[in-house]
Amino acid sequence: MKNKYKALYAPWRIGYILGKKIKGCLFCKLARQNKDKENFILERKKYCFVVLNRFPYNNGHLMIVPYKHVSRLEKLDDKILLEMMKTSQEYTVKMKKIMKADGFNIGINIGEIAGAGIADHLHLHVVPRWAGDNNFMPVIGGFKVISESFESVYEKLNNN
Repeated sequence: MKNKYKALYAPWRIGYILGKKIKGCLFCKLARQNKDKENFILERKKYCFVVLNRFPYNNGHLMIVPYKHVSRLEKLDDKILLEMMKTSQEYTVKMKKIMKADGFNIGINIGEIAGAGIADHLHLHVVPRWAGDNNFMPVIGGFKVISESFESVYEKLNNN
């Protein structure tokens, strides 16, 4: 039987695979730490914070995370929901200006079955998109190339 999977050499992933697993909620832990640059936290607001996704769909993929640990949208009050949406608005404007994004995918995966990697702590994804970002690599090669480092994206979005 022919192997249907393609491989991309990515030795940096072994740290995630074999590394020490975090006990408890990653987002709650990030919120409590005072290591914003190390954790790629771009901004802290009253009810939520903005963090780059370490396993992005595209350059600049960020998440807006409420401090309140809930898994369901209906458990967030209007103040939190408004701040999360206003923050997504601010960052789309910022990424259009700084990163020249042509469009965005914005969404929430509620529950594991819907694709939530961290299902117990709701978060909003903001994924910048560019004309032509679906090139031959994902279409023919079957994998995505992230062409900019976390540090570079963090500096761009954090300093403007």
